[in-house]
Amino acid sequence: MARPVDPRLWRHARSARRYLGLSVGLSLITTGCIVIAALALARVLAGVVTEPEHRRIGSWTVELAVFAAAVLCRVAATWWQSRLAHRAGAQVVAELETAALAAGAQLPPRELESRRTELAVVVGSGLRGLRAYLAGYLPALILAALVPPVVLAVIAVHDWVSGAIIAVTLPLIPIFMILIGLLTQGKSADILAATTRLSDQLLDLFAGMPTLRALGRETAKGPAPQDDSARSMAGRVRELGDALHRRTMSALRLAFLSSMVLEMLATLCVALVAVSIGMRLVFGHMGLYAGLLALILAPEVYLPLRAVGERFHAAQDGMAAAEGAFAVLEPDAEAAPAAPAGTVHRNLLGHIEIRDLGITARDGNAPDGLTATLRPGEVTVLTGPNGCGKSTALQAVLGLLAPDTGTVTIDGTPVPELDPDEYWSSIAWLPQRPVLLPGTLRANLELLGPPSGNDQIDAACAATGFDAVLDALADRWDTVVGAGGVGLSLGQRQRLALTRTLAAPRSILLLDEPTAHLDDAAEATVLAALTARARAGATVVVVAHRASVLAVADRIVEVRATRTTLDDPEASVTGSDREVSTR
Repeated sequence: MARPVDPRLWRHARSARRYLGLSVGLSLITTGCIVIAALALARVLAGVVTEPEHRRIGSWTVELAVFAAAVLCRVAATWWQSRLAHRAGAQVVAELETAALAAGAQLPPRELESRRTELAVVVGSGLRGLRAYLAGYLPALILAALVPPVVLAVIAVHDWVSGAIIAVTLPLIPIFMILIGLLTQGKSADILAATTRLSDQLLDLFAGMPTLRALGRETAKGPAPQDDSARSMAGRVRELGDALHRRTMSALRLAFLSSMVLEMLATLCVALVAVSIGMRLVFGHMGLYAGLLALILAPEVYLPLRAVGERFHAAQDGMAAAEGAFAVLEPDAEAAPAAPAGTVHRNLLGHIEIRDLGITARDGNAPDGLTATLRPGEVTVLTGPNGCGKSTALQAVLGLLAPDTGTVTIDGTPVPELDPDEYWSSIAWLPQRPVLLPGTLRANLELLGPPSGNDQIDAACAATGFDAVLDALADRWDTVVGAGGVGLSLGQRQRLALTRTLAAPRSILLLDEPTAHLDDAAEATVLAALTARARAGATVVVVAHRASVLAVADRIVEVRATRTTLDDPEASVTGSDREVSTR
């Protein structure tokens, strides 16, 4: 949020729009109350001094009543604005967290993998800093835009000299605010980056804790490492935590020092106005009423600007996190329009054509120039060296990645022109790391939709060997597992995911290393089930290296990748994209 009031916030958080309108209205009321209270108070004080016959409370009943009403109205408006701000802050944070999470789920797999920690920090805790922005910074900013011009105009009408002094000194506070704000903005970005790195390291640590414990590397105890790469994970996490602590304390020191500078500057400006008024009152160059009014209103001119400077620091963390959320949301706002009418295919035949497919990888294209025909009724195996782009090719077929070159068509229609919901409802996809959600085994089984019937479930369980797993569980399909399938072994998770894929009534089956964690007997039954699905008319595409999988293929497609090295700028080719029919 580089601008004070970023339009992206109002675009993505509807509740913020209503709050902005109400906040402006309440700020106008507050401004009016400030002026009215000052006029009434100056009138009473000047009259008491200059009119001895009116030194009774009864002589100033109207002015005192107006003053009390203005003060009470200002207090009520400020309280109501604060109440609305806290409520709007919670609603806006909830809306942005939901929108950022939904937009993150729509990111391509590669981008999502690279930004997962950033999204976790932004959605998990980072956006909560926006509450300080909405509850403190934004109301102060609105008051800073309304109060100084109005109050300065009232002062200038009664005392043009004080108005001129304030008009000259007032811009000094925004100038210092801008200079301090630019430095603070960088500090907040550094804190968010440090938090992201620490969260990423902790996530990796928790995921790899069993391996670290097996290697005796979960603590810093043991023989000293020979190099930096051999340092324990605990030491690395401690270093990142210390770095985050140092950055946070540095930002806090800067915030306190900048607040002191703004307070000192505003105090000196008000003192300059007070000295000018005092000198002119002594020499009789101005009236007491005008002097008192200017002296009462002078601090009110600087107060909103000081509040903006003080609360700017508290809002910076949320604003920095909002930048990360908007980076995900903005592509969503500029997404391509919905597919035109006539491109929805409810009954896909499953004839897939891949023509000259190329997708840019880290150091080349993977795959590069892939051309293949994936037909219904056949088992097609994509094979090739690691990193050549086999899994990437499946993601392009799914429509999760946009090809840099070439096209992928389904029954003659390019994948981007298909309705995603209709297209994906015809596909059963088994990635290398199967997705298992917290809940019952039955809920995970039906993740791709309810199977056609119990016979289909029993056949799939028999083919994958998951029936033996169910027999060992007291609650069978009602057994509850954790995130990622915690509670099942790695092989059992693979069998469950295979069962779900085989039981799903889909016409296209895409499987990435489906037998990686199975023994030979289980692999043979799974391959037989896949072959049976293909003979029943399904399009079965498998990514595999094993010779046993290649042996059952009707068509083998060797995938190639182009690698660019620093020593040789020319592309080096790994593998080929030729199709081999085994029929």
